[in-house]
Amino acid sequence: MNVRDLIPWSRNEGNQLPTAFRDSDRDPFMSLHREVNRLFDDAFRGFGSGLPSLGSNSTFGTVWPTVEISDGEKEIKVTAEVPGLEESDIEVLLNDGALTLKGEKRSEIDDKERQFSERYYGRFERRIPLGVEVKEEEVDAHFRNGVLTVTLPKTEKAQSQVRRIAIKR
Repeated sequence: MNVRDLIPWSRNEGNQLPTAFRDSDRDPFMSLHREVNRLFDDAFRGFGSGLPSLGSNSTFGTVWPTVEISDGEKEIKVTAEVPGLEESDIEVLLNDGALTLKGEKRSEIDDKERQFSERYYGRFERRIPLGVEVKEEEVDAHFRNGVLTVTLPKTEKAQSQVRRIAIKR
C-alpha cells in the first residue's frame, strides 16, 4: 500500500486541482441526512432540562428561572434568579410537599422590527419537590435585585429523621 492511498482527496488527471470531497459528500441525500441528524441533535441536546426549540420554559438548554437549592439541618433555602421582574410578577405557592414558583415576564418594548432576541418572555412555572415536611406558617420569601429567596424551616420531625450512616472499610 502506498501512503498516497491514505490521502482523502481524489487524484485527478491533468492540471485539475484535487478535491477534498469523498463520494458520499457529493451525494445530496447523504448531505441532507447529515443535516437532519445535526438539527435533531441540536434540538434534543438539552432533553433532560427541557427542549428549547419546542416551546418549553427553557432557553438554550436551561430551565428558566434558574434556581439554587440548599438543604441545611434546620431549613431548606431556594434562591431563584428572575432578572427583569418585580415582586408582583411572581407567585410563590407551597402545596403537596412542593414549592411552586410561577409568574410572567413581559416584553418591555413592542418592537415588531426585532429580528433576533435571546431574552426569555412569557409565563414560567418551576415546581420543586421538597421531600421533607416544612413549617408552612413560617415559610419566608424575600425579593431583592432580581433574586427571590424562599426559606422553608423544617419541622422537628423532619430534622430528627436525618440519620448519619457510618461508612465501613
